[in-house]
Amino acid sequence: MPLPFLTADRVFEASGETSDDVALPFDDHDQWRRPYRPGPWRVGAAALLLLLASFVLLAAMVIAFTGAVSGAGVCFGLAAAVIGCALRLLRVGAWVSRHGLRRVGFFSTTTVPWDRATHVRTVQQPVRWLGLPRTVQGQALVLQGRDGERLQLLTDHNADFLSRVEAFDRAADTVEAWGDEYRPASVA
Repeated sequence: MPLPFLTADRVFEASGETSDDVALPFDDHDQWRRPYRPGPWRVGAAALLLLLASFVLLAAMVIAFTGAVSGAGVCFGLAAAVIGCALRLLRVGAWVSRHGLRRVGFFSTTTVPWDRATHVRTVQQPVRWLGLPRTVQGQALVLQGRDGERLQLLTDHNADFLSRVEAFDRAADTVEAWGDEYRPASVA
């Protein structure tokens, strides 16, 4: 039983688009948005964390029914922490708006206004494979700041784009287009 009112794909079905790599349409450029869909590795890891959290919640319920309230509280706290980690994992990535560019990491978030950016471009460099210490040769989307800071936004070997070269190219082009549109002309 399809429920088209629950999905954003109804816009693409009406226009004939069926690819899963097409970015979702947005109208309000003041809202922060990710200009690409989260990749299968990121979604799969978050799904596994949520599955683990469901088992921990089940264990907490069983412990609570046996009368060990302190043990149940510890399990509920652990499940809440795992759910929080899964949600944060889904938010990791590059986000854009009219105000600037935001790189959301698991532990930190960096926001750079467009007027502090000199350019956004794709470069060939060693990149981390799935965020692990191992590096491989790949492509990275890099934001160069006015003060010389260099912020790596996306790589073709992270959890969103591993084995999805076309999706990386499309996302990099989209972020570069946002930069070209909203960066002041005097900075370029």
